Amino acid sequence: MNRTAPATLRRRIIMAGSLTAAAALAFTGCASGASGSGDDSNGGETIGVSLIVKTTTNPFFVAMQDGAEAAADELGVDLTLAAGKEDGDEDTQIQAVENAISKGDAGILITPNGPGVEDALIKARDAGLFVIALDTPPADPEAVDITFATDNFLAGQEIGKWTAAKLAGEKATIALVDLFDDKIVSVDYNRDQGFLDGMGIDTADAAVNGDEEATGTYSGGDYEIVGNEASGGAEDGGRTAAETLLSKNPDINVVYTINEPAAYGAYEAFKAAGKTEGLIVVSIDGGCAGVDQVKEGIIGATSQQYPVKMAELGVKAIHDLVKTGDKPENTEGLDFYNTGVALVTDDPQDGVESIDTAEAAEICWG
Repeated sequence: MNRTAPATLRRRIIMAGSLTAAAALAFTGCASGASGSGDDSNGGETIGVSLIVKTTTNPFFVAMQDGAEAAADELGVDLTLAAGKEDGDEDTQIQAVENAISKGDAGILITPNGPGVEDALIKARDAGLFVIALDTPPADPEAVDITFATDNFLAGQEIGKWTAAKLAGEKATIALVDLFDDKIVSVDYNRDQGFLDGMGIDTADAAVNGDEEATGTYSGGDYEIVGNEASGGAEDGGRTAAETLLSKNPDINVVYTINEPAAYGAYEAFKAAGKTEGLIVVSIDGGCAGVDQVKEGIIGATSQQYPVKMAELGVKAIHDLVKTGDKPENTEGLDFYNTGVALVTDDPQDGVESIDTAEAAEICWG
């Protein structure tokens, strides 16, 4: 199923992750119950913000923490950091939300680990905290006030279009290395389904992974989907997923992965099996390590997103809300604030806009 929107709204947006860029975020004057507690030397009110990321084993979220800390230091915000023990750990995130409520924070920034966290977020909103999802929109829109994120469907589409062009009519034997197999989160199915859509494959239900036809035609020729395996977004999970898929079909020549740690693990599995000749690995994140892997030829193309910018925008939004009562607004035509995406490859394909690794390295995690 092809998701469409006006081209002006779907185009990639590359913006530097800085507070100067953050100042361009659209706001509307609307009061909120969010408030800080205590006193500071700049306006008399300490603004407490909790950043709760999925895990600190993924450098994407470490960069997000670094960006939030820098913004908090500049704006005089009292920032608390918390993280799940692993991707998917909802219980630790729920406790961190409860702690933010107890401390009387003005707001919460969170990359939710799954739908189990959402009742706690609604409780936080009811308590007057302003809740912003970063990177991963919740299943229940009422769980947060706004989401700052990459357009994950578009990110998937970009690597799908590149893959189809790169194949140049060759049969695509596809392995899909996803995030979870025990829960449904939008970042998982949007990236997976965006990739297939970009390939020109009918995705059936775009909110469900794995329900498309196993064989058929993509925009350049025939395809076969070997299967979907979960990786947990981790290197070891990516390797195990790839090993399982290789055992089903040793002729895989296209590997989609949810993120770059999973991509590297998957590549290592193919390398160990002696199956890297002609292999196309694509991914999403565009982190500095991932850009290096594109440069080395491990990953053919990746869609770059900007976690530092997400975090900076989030801290500034809560700061400004407390100081002025202004609330952030969604990007026009979308149900979230789009923080941008760019395709990164050193093997550009006709009709697919991209940047090279030299340019991407200058802005990775921006």
